[in-house]
Amino acid sequence: MIVWASTAVSLDGYIDDNTPQRLVLSSAEDWEQVRALRAACDAVLVGAETIRKDNPALVTRSATLREQRLAQGRPADPIKVTVSASGHLDPNARFFTEGSGEKIVIVKADADPQQLAALRQVATVITSSQPITPESIKQTLTAQGIRSLFLEGGTSMLTQFLEANAVDFLRLAIAPFFVGEATAPRFVHSGHFPHDKAHRMHLIRTEAVGDMAVSVYALHASAEDYRRMHEAIALTRQCPRSTSAYAVGAIIVTQDGKVFTGYSRETSPINHAEEEAILKAEHAGCSLEGATIYSSMEPCTTRSSKPTSCSELIIRHRMRRVVFAAYEPPTFVTCHGEEMLRNAGIDVTILSDLSQEALTANRHLQ
Repeated sequence: MIVWASTAVSLDGYIDDNTPQRLVLSSAEDWEQVRALRAACDAVLVGAETIRKDNPALVTRSATLREQRLAQGRPADPIKVTVSASGHLDPNARFFTEGSGEKIVIVKADADPQQLAALRQVATVITSSQPITPESIKQTLTAQGIRSLFLEGGTSMLTQFLEANAVDFLRLAIAPFFVGEATAPRFVHSGHFPHDKAHRMHLIRTEAVGDMAVSVYALHASAEDYRRMHEAIALTRQCPRSTSAYAVGAIIVTQDGKVFTGYSRETSPINHAEEEAILKAEHAGCSLEGATIYSSMEPCTTRSSKPTSCSELIIRHRMRRVVFAAYEPPTFVTCHGEEMLRNAGIDVTILSDLSQEALTANRHLQ
């Protein structure tokens, strides 16, 4: 699962002031980008306190964005998700009453039965007998078929996900004014964050959006990861054209720094990109244990041409890390590469901001 987190802050780092009215930080242009990013995800997550305090609708109001989602075979609105240990939420909140997408509430199993009964009239209620953590939330939503999640707030939820290192990309928009109130709400609470002064996030881009400065950070990827992925995507342009298989590029970097590349159908019409790179490493007599493989697309788990999938080959060679840009679309088969690799203890990083670029060579299959 890919998790995007998004927030807007004042120049002095606050997300609200101490007045009863909600502080509007975002410009119209910033909201347009946020709504487009939300619409690109399978689901949007907010904390229960955000629903109680702000009463957000979280729907796709843009006709263009709705049409794009429908054209992709998805509901016009993303699935809406919230988490509440107590289950004390108003079933008449706009979170539940507006939008065509499914609504999901994750609650503790010992929550008030009457409250749960009321919520079940307006949402899918998923109870948990274990502590509700960012990792358990991700596991629960993955089981529901959700592959991309847009985390929109509030402070408590953002703090928990960032502390748990459960965010892949962070979008931070800075409004050009000060709040100037020391007790006003901040972006996150105090916490122990994996990204500290010794572990800096990778800045992907910074741009002016209206009168706001917007920065996007990758939390699980490095500049090296992006460089290698761009090289893997470039390899897709060398793939012999096919109407029954994807064009994919792959690069393996071994623990001692050796590099092996491959692209789909490079030496055989039935070879996959990851397989081509692995074959070169085997021919050179190099161990792939602990290696990192970069693939423009999610490694396969099902193939008709050979008995062993690329994900199985990666596991068999005891690689340490897999980085890919695009999930495999369900054009030919349903792929579960991310799940299989994670279950095998392999670290998986998804550079979803490069997904469309990675799929460019496969436009004729979409």
